[in-house]
Amino acid sequence: MSWYSRLESHLEANAEGTGPARGTLGLPRILMIWLAANLVVTTLLTGTLFVPGVGYGTALLMIVLGTLAGAVVLTLVGNIGTRTGLPTMALTRGAFGTRGSLLPVAANVVILMGWSWVQAMLAGLAVDYLVASVTGFSNPALFAVLCQVLVVCLAIFGHEGIARVEPWLAVLILLIMGYVFATAFGTFSFGEFTAIAQDQAIGLTTITVLDVVIATAISWTVLSADFNRLARSQRAGMIGSGIGYSLSTILSMSLGATAIGFVVLSGGEAVPFDPAVIVGPFGWPLAVVIFMSVMATNTMVVYGMVTSVVNALPGRRLPFLGVALVLGLVSVIGSTWFGLLEQFTGFLVMIGAFFVPVFAIMIADYYLVRRANYTVDVLRAAGGRYWYTGGVNWIAIVVWVVGAVLSYLWTYVWISPVGATLPAFAVSLLLYLGGMKAVRARAAEGRQRHLAEQVEDDAVRA
Repeated sequence: MSWYSRLESHLEANAEGTGPARGTLGLPRILMIWLAANLVVTTLLTGTLFVPGVGYGTALLMIVLGTLAGAVVLTLVGNIGTRTGLPTMALTRGAFGTRGSLLPVAANVVILMGWSWVQAMLAGLAVDYLVASVTGFSNPALFAVLCQVLVVCLAIFGHEGIARVEPWLAVLILLIMGYVFATAFGTFSFGEFTAIAQDQAIGLTTITVLDVVIATAISWTVLSADFNRLARSQRAGMIGSGIGYSLSTILSMSLGATAIGFVVLSGGEAVPFDPAVIVGPFGWPLAVVIFMSVMATNTMVVYGMVTSVVNALPGRRLPFLGVALVLGLVSVIGSTWFGLLEQFTGFLVMIGAFFVPVFAIMIADYYLVRRANYTVDVLRAAGGRYWYTGGVNWIAIVVWVVGAVLSYLWTYVWISPVGATLPAFAVSLLLYLGGMKAVRARAAEGRQRHLAEQVEDDAVRA
């Protein structure tokens, strides 16, 4: 047997599947998972997009409101994972159909690939800052490629170790956050921050900021059921993820807004989404934390992307190593596209347009159409109640397209005074409920049983 075959066999034996998992983690552990997951530099740097485009106080208010609104969607989707034992992308089969679910899976891979590129670039910029400060040599693209190669290797060989280390990285990041906040407010008063003049030339509005914050929550919702299916109870999953996500996001984005405000008050140029701009005033410890947190999070992003593709269809698995190498190569090549950092706000808007309708459809389907009760048919490769028409629920597909188009139009063409995210969610949910009225009328009442229990019962009867 060749080394490739031996490695493939080892990885297949240890790779995660998309079958129902029995949750064992309590509330404190779920809270720490979500706290660690979103204490990342991408969230922090998102906060640098807002000031001085809007006032500092306005930015903080929108960060809190947008985070809480997005957390509602995140916890509701995550709770489906707790109740069924399935990860997020596997749950899309319930609403979109066994084959129709391949569309949101593909969209998920595109979004995760974009996140992977962004994080590789940020890690490269952090390393470039450290190297340049010591040696004078600077090549961000080279360092981004090297960082991403390391991420791909870790995703293949060491993702379990990264998952164990990530909570400790969260503690380190919290300490650095405390240092940055203390430095910022020890130098300038809160009143000086709120007095920063708004730069209308940036083109931001209060509603734009709100949409970006909600879109950040939507981008994390693609992993909500993956994490929360490990929860021992609905209480542990919903409270743990709600508090963990909200606390980490509010802290991270507020720190970003504060750090860029500190740069402005110090007479510097407010360049958004550039780690070097905030690393300069606060020193190399922040650069080290940026590198470590980005590498840990990016490893899990790449691993999640590979797992989504490998387990896209029930009853059929693609080779883990082959998929990892192909997607890894794409992620390495894309890590040199630094122009994406300049379009980061547009990238977040695209995430919202893609996935806000998806999650509206999923929530409507599970809680309202199916009366919070998915059966083992969702695990079947063909046939059953989630097969719809040839494996595709065309009602869900059409509603998804309508919701995504409306989200785009309300953002760029017919500017909505209340933003695009919340209206697109509401319209998608209502359209889906109307289209699935007949199915809802036939949905069976009864207690939801965990899919693992249903599988075990079927095995005993067989």
